[in-house]
Amino acid sequence: MSVTNPEIAGLFLELADLLELDGANHFRTRAYRNAAQVIDQTIVSLAEIALADPAKLETYDGIGKDLAAKILEITQSGTCKSIEEMRSKFPPSVVEMLRLPGIGPKKVSQLYRELNIASLDQLKEAAENGQLETIKGFGKKTAQTILDGLAKLGSLDIRLYLADIEPLALQILNDLKIVPGVHEGAVAGSVRRQKETIGDVDLLITADDSTPVMDALATHPLVKVVLARGDTKMRVRLNAIPKMLTPDAARFLPEMDLRVVPQNSFGAALQYFTGSKEHNVVLRQKAKDKGWSLNEYGLTTGENIIASKTEKDIYHALDLPYIPPELREHRQEFAYSNNAQIPSLIEVTDIQGDLHMHTTATDGTATIRQMIEGAIDRGLAYIAITDHSQRVQIANGLTSERLIKHWQDIRSVALDYPQIKVLCGVECDILENATLDLPADVLAQADWVLAVLHYGLNQPRSQIMDRLLMAIESPVVDCIGHLTGRYIQKRPGADVDVPAVIKAAKQHGVMLEINAHPARLDLNDVHAAAAKSAGIPIVINTDAHSVAGLDMRIWGIKQARRAGLTKNDVANSLPVDQLLKKLRRNK
Repeated sequence: MSVTNPEIAGLFLELADLLELDGANHFRTRAYRNAAQVIDQTIVSLAEIALADPAKLETYDGIGKDLAAKILEITQSGTCKSIEEMRSKFPPSVVEMLRLPGIGPKKVSQLYRELNIASLDQLKEAAENGQLETIKGFGKKTAQTILDGLAKLGSLDIRLYLADIEPLALQILNDLKIVPGVHEGAVAGSVRRQKETIGDVDLLITADDSTPVMDALATHPLVKVVLARGDTKMRVRLNAIPKMLTPDAARFLPEMDLRVVPQNSFGAALQYFTGSKEHNVVLRQKAKDKGWSLNEYGLTTGENIIASKTEKDIYHALDLPYIPPELREHRQEFAYSNNAQIPSLIEVTDIQGDLHMHTTATDGTATIRQMIEGAIDRGLAYIAITDHSQRVQIANGLTSERLIKHWQDIRSVALDYPQIKVLCGVECDILENATLDLPADVLAQADWVLAVLHYGLNQPRSQIMDRLLMAIESPVVDCIGHLTGRYIQKRPGADVDVPAVIKAAKQHGVMLEINAHPARLDLNDVHAAAAKSAGIPIVINTDAHSVAGLDMRIWGIKQARRAGLTKNDVANSLPVDQLLKKLRRNK
């Protein structure tokens, strides 16, 4: 298999780190970082383009002749001369020191060249014994900053699921908004952009006086300690939060930044602190092209304020439609703005059915009847009950005989609920030997078949693709569920050639799932956007293992919005009769 886009992007990011350590021009390192972002978010295989027509690579933003040549070199050899030359200058453990907050490439380079410090352990020892203070530009304060950074570094790799942190952020926000003198407030940053994982939280408040609102945050029951406090800015660390979904969350205390901003610049501040950084760079350049300036205080020309009170005012002044926060990642949003309307993103209320859930027949905690009633309570018009196939022994997976009996039970119970359509489905494993877990004649009797990878996720890409393509080509499979099998921050998922999956799914009329469980969210946003572009129907399912699990739908919707999906892109926004007509088994 050819080198993947993420692999090319990773090499460019590594090269940027190494060049920074070597003191290279800032514009040069930024070019590699910008290109890495474009490459990582491009679904079409750049390796295939490089081999077929290298000049076509230069049509992508940030990729010029030099970078196109390097992509071709990486495609042909797995590496390139520039990277190998830089690797010979610095061991990997030196690059790791760049992860420390408060210590940049210049200082890391000094440490390596002057004290031969080449690892985090050596750095800790030198900071503790005063050795760092022998270097020009280093002192006790710098040493302490490094020690503080080292202490925190273990938690830097942990990011909380959006599903864990957003409810807390909104709870704190709502509590602060009722403080006397507060006018308005909002959550900003990656939470507002609805990223699947969150490092910290940004809150914005407008108030007559910053003191009462800061006092309220300092004494909030969800706040453990105040880390810093100024006139209008405050940073706190939140308490440990029980029952979190994020693996290892118990040892990670997230931090929150509060900014109290003037009411007349709230829109500018909200836009600025929502980000993303890459999106904001484009906006600032658009302002600059008009001879204006854009920052957190407003869009200005000289001392005159052009726009500041609302985000819409700022976007409209820059000749742009309002761009929803979920799309602000410098991907497609400016192309939408220039060539077409921003799509009307899908809403929770657009979903009519849920096509992935489990009962006590396998590893669910609720009966068929309880799941049906839970779906009715949530306003769903139809569901598919999709208990596990036999390979998932740990979940009491169903043999052919048990599955057929289970479908009989579903149909019998469903007779008591004429207000909802209940489909007989199954979550069928794609086995390691590239066969389906149940016979085709059994699966052909289902209303809905999800095919999934659960085991053998570490197989080589060629084997993973043999399995997926077999399932997609099988006429009894309607949809591929949680494509890579990833479990965010716990399990990386299989090495899937996503463009090949999308091509095959399009050819054979197979749908793809966004699994709404916050630990999965698989398809990710980039892959879901690529599936949309290919015209592949997507379904947003909860994978509920309990009645409460049916409420997970919201997190799949948020992922879909980041992918730019509309109601028309999502098959289970259709009435059930129209959905069933889309299935190739019914054509």
